[in-house]
Amino acid sequence: MTAEIAIMNKEAIALAADSAVTMSQESGQKVFTSANKLFTLSKFYPVGMMVYGSASFMGVPWETIIKIYRNKLGKRKFGTLNKYADDFIAFLDNGNPLFPEDQQKKYLYGSTFSYFTLIREEIEKKVKSIVEKEGKIEIDQIEEITSDAIKEHYDKLQKTKMLQSIPTNYIENIINKYGDIIDKAKEKIFEKLPVSTGSLNKLRKIAASLFSKDIFQSNISGVVIAGFGEKDTFPSLKSFDIEGIVNNKLKYRRRESLSVEIGFENNATIIPFAQREMVAAFMTGIDPYLQDQIEGYLSEIFDKYPEIIVENIEKFDYNEKKMLKEKLKKLSNNIFKKYQEDIETYRTKSYVDPVIRVVAMLPKDELAVMAETLVSLTSFKRKVTMDETVGGPIDVAVISKGDGLVWIKRKHYFRSELNPQFFANYYREVKDGKK
Repeated sequence: MTAEIAIMNKEAIALAADSAVTMSQESGQKVFTSANKLFTLSKFYPVGMMVYGSASFMGVPWETIIKIYRNKLGKRKFGTLNKYADDFIAFLDNGNPLFPEDQQKKYLYGSTFSYFTLIREEIEKKVKSIVEKEGKIEIDQIEEITSDAIKEHYDKLQKTKMLQSIPTNYIENIINKYGDIIDKAKEKIFEKLPVSTGSLNKLRKIAASLFSKDIFQSNISGVVIAGFGEKDTFPSLKSFDIEGIVNNKLKYRRRESLSVEIGFENNATIIPFAQREMVAAFMTGIDPYLQDQIEGYLSEIFDKYPEIIVENIEKFDYNEKKMLKEKLKKLSNNIFKKYQEDIETYRTKSYVDPVIRVVAMLPKDELAVMAETLVSLTSFKRKVTMDETVGGPIDVAVISKGDGLVWIKRKHYFRSELNPQFFANYYREVKDGKK
C-alpha cells in the first residue's frame, strides 16, 4: 500500500510519497521499502508525477514506463497541465509497443477469469443454501440459479455507463476478436454447470463490458500528474485510475474528485492518495472510519426509536400506531440530516478552513515539510498498529513556476559520488535519434 499527498497553494505544489510496496504470492505477502513512486515527468519543465496502487502496468514497472515517456517527451512543452496529462494517456493508448498483444490477451483472460469466479461463487452459495435447507437440489433448480445469477450481473453491467474514451462498437469488437479466450475462461470456471446459449452470450457481453464500462476491479493503478503548463499561472493536478489495455485500447477514468486547479477562488488544497485516513483525521478532527461507525449507529437509533416509542403507547390501535410511526420517522430522519449538516459545518469551520488558510500562505520549504510530515504520520500509525504497509524513505519534491521541480528529499539505490555519469547524462539531449 501507499501514502502519498499533494499540498498546493498559488505559489507551488509539494508532493510526497512513501517507499513501501507490497508483493503478493501464494505463500503470503512481502513488503519492500525501496520503491519509487514520485517522478519528474519532464526533465525541463515544472511537471511531476506520482503513482500508487499496482506497482506495474500490464507487466511493465511504472518507473520504466514513465522514464521511457520522459525520454520521448524530451523538450516538448504544453500550454496547460491538462495537455501534459492528455499526452501521457495518449502515450499509453492506441497500440504502444510496450504492451504487446500476448500481454493484452493475458490481461483479458485474467480479468474475465476473476469476474466469472465471482459469479460462480454466488451460484455455489445459493445451491449450498438450498441443499442445506431441503437436503437435495434438482438440476432444473441449478439451471435457474445459474441463469438468474448471470442475468443479474448482465443487467447490472448493461446499466453501467460506458467510459468516455471507449468507442461505441467496442464491446462487439472484443467479442469478435477475443471470443475464444472468453469461452475458455467460461469453460474453466463454470465447468459442468448448465449454461444455456442465452446465458453464454450474456457471459461474453459481461466479459467485454469489463474493458469498456465504468467498473474497475481491484488491481488498478492511480496516476497523479501535477505542476504547471507553459501558460498556467497557478499549479493544478490531474488524477486517473488506470487498469489495463485490451485491443490496443486503454481502460482508464479521470478522477474528478481528486483533480484540482488552484485559482483566485480556490487558493489552497490538501489531497491525500491511497491510504488517506490519517490525513483526513488531521484535516477534519476525526478518523473517517470512526465517523462512519458513529453515523451508522446514530442512523439506526434515529430509525428505530420512533417505533419503540409508538409500540409502548397502549391506548392507540394498529392504524393509529402506523400513522404515528410514519410521522415520527419522517421527523426523526429530518433531525438526523440536520445533525449531519451541522456537524459538517462545524468541522469545516473549526478544522478544515483554518488549515487551508495557513496552507495558502506557506512558502515552498514549509509546503515540503508539511507534505513529508503527513506521510510520516500515516507511516507511523501503520507501524504501531501491526499494519506496516506504508514506510521506508519519503521522497519529497516541490514544483513551482520559476524553479521547476526541485527535489527536497530523494532516495537513490546508489551513491551519487560514485556515479557522476548518471547526473551528467540526465540532461543529455537527444539528437537525430541518438544520444
